[in-house]
Amino acid sequence: MRQALPGKVLKSAISIKSFMVFTLAAAIGMASVAPVSAAKATRDSRYAAIVVDANTGETLHSSSADSRRYPASLTKMMTLYLTFEALSKGRIQKDTKVVFSKNAAAEPPTKIGVKAGGSISVEAAILSLITRSANDASTALGEMIGGSEENFARMMTAKARSLGMKGTVFRNANGLPNTAQFTTARDMAKLGIALREHFPQYYSYFSTRSFAFGRQRIANHNRLLGRIKGVDGIKTGYTRASGFNLVSSVQDGNRRIVAVVLGGTSGASRDNKMAELIKTYMPQASKRGGGDLIAKTDTPMPAVAVAKAQLPKRNAPTPDMRPEAEEIVVADASADEAAESDEVVVAAAVPAPKPVIARTTEPKIAMASTERFGGKIPFQIRKAKDRAPAEGVEQAYAEERAPAVQALDQMKTASVPSGWAIQVASSPSDGEARAILDKTAKQAGAALAKASPFTVPFEKGGVTYFRARFAGFESKDSAWNACNALKKKKIACYAIAQ
Repeated sequence: MRQALPGKVLKSAISIKSFMVFTLAAAIGMASVAPVSAAKATRDSRYAAIVVDANTGETLHSSSADSRRYPASLTKMMTLYLTFEALSKGRIQKDTKVVFSKNAAAEPPTKIGVKAGGSISVEAAILSLITRSANDASTALGEMIGGSEENFARMMTAKARSLGMKGTVFRNANGLPNTAQFTTARDMAKLGIALREHFPQYYSYFSTRSFAFGRQRIANHNRLLGRIKGVDGIKTGYTRASGFNLVSSVQDGNRRIVAVVLGGTSGASRDNKMAELIKTYMPQASKRGGGDLIAKTDTPMPAVAVAKAQLPKRNAPTPDMRPEAEEIVVADASADEAAESDEVVVAAAVPAPKPVIARTTEPKIAMASTERFGGKIPFQIRKAKDRAPAEGVEQAYAEERAPAVQALDQMKTASVPSGWAIQVASSPSDGEARAILDKTAKQAGAALAKASPFTVPFEKGGVTYFRARFAGFESKDSAWNACNALKKKKIACYAIAQ
C-alpha cells in the first residue's frame, strides 16, 4: 500500500501535468487565432475602395471595388450629372426656379428648409447639394427634371447604364435609405470621371467651400477641400447602413486620379484613408491622357415646369469674435447623418487652411438679403482650382470681403444680446446649432428656464460656423452657476460676456 499510493499519485501527477500542457497548448493556439478572428470581426464588411488614373483609366488600387454597397449621398452625383446635362442642352437655365413640392419639402434633414410651394434657382439648388447635401433640394431637382422622383430615378439608372455603371440602381434622387438602391466603388469612380469629362464648364462647382443662401452661409461638408493638395471635389455620403463614403477627384500637375472610399467607420477614418490613398497612388498616375474615358450619351428629357416663388427668409446671423479655443460640433461630411443619427460628434478645432481667392473666368456671386440695412451683401463663392497660396492673396481676400464684413459688424451690434451668456457648442450649420440649443434646453430643465437661445456666427478658414448660446444671465456668477448645472448633466459649456 505504501508503494502503490505513490505510484497512483505519480500517475495522477503525470495526468494532471499532461492535461495542463494540453490545456496550455490549446490556449496558446486559441490565443494565436483570436487576434485574427477579432480583426475579422472588427473589420467593417461595408468597406470598399478604388483608385483610378483619370488620364488612362488604369486601376491603381482596388478593394472590393465591384461589391454592392449603399451609395448614401453619393447618389446626388447622378442627380447633379442629369442637372448639368439639362443645363448644357439648354432645357433649364441657372436662374430657372426649382419649385418644392410637399414631397420635397417633407424630406428629412439635412435640408435647406424651403416650404412647399416655395422655390430657389437651379444654381442655388446645385450649390446646396454640393455643400450641405440638401435632401429636399435634391428631390425638388429630380421632380423638376424627371416629372416625378420615381421617373427621375429611372432616368438615373438608365444614365448609369449608358456610362458603363453596370452595378448601380437608383431609387431616389438624394440617397436616403432604400434597400433596392445600390452601387459599387468602381461605378462611383466612373461617375466621378464622367462629371469632369462631360461637364468641365460646371465641374468647378464641386470646389465650392461655402455659399450664401438667404441670410446664412452654408459650408461644404467635404473636409479634404483645402486640406489635401490637389483635391477639387467631389462628394461625401453617410447613412448608418452605408457607413462613411467619399469620392475625391485630385489633380497634381498633369496627373489626375479619382479615388473612392465606401463604408468608412467614421468621417475622420474615411478622410484619413482617402488621404493615404492619394499620397500612395498619385505618384503612380500617368502624366499623359488618352482622351475621354467615359463615352458621352444623350438621354431625352421631359419638358420642365417652372413656378415663381420667394426664397425662404431666415433670421439674420450675427458675427462675433471667436475665443482662442473653439470646439466645433461637426455633422458628418454628409447630409444623411442628420436623417439617420441623433448622435452629435464633437471635434476639437484644428488649424484651417488660409482662404484663397478663386481665380475663375466666370465668378459666381450669391446675394445674402439684409433688408434691415436696405440692401444686399455680396459674398464671392470660392471655386479655387489651384489651392496653393499666392503672394498677396490674404490682402486681396481681406479687401474683397471688406464691404460684407463691415455690414455684418453693424448687424452684430444690433442683434447680439448684451450681458452674460453660456455657450454649449458650435456647428458649421445654423440649423444644427439651433437644434442643439433645443435639445440642450430640454435636457437642462430649470437651469435654462429663463434663458434665451441664439446663434452667433464666426469665421474659420473662410467658412462661417455658428456658436450655440443661451443669453439672459444678469451676472457672471449666475452664468457660471447655470453652466455648472449643465456640466452635472454632462453638457459641456462655458460662460462668456457678450
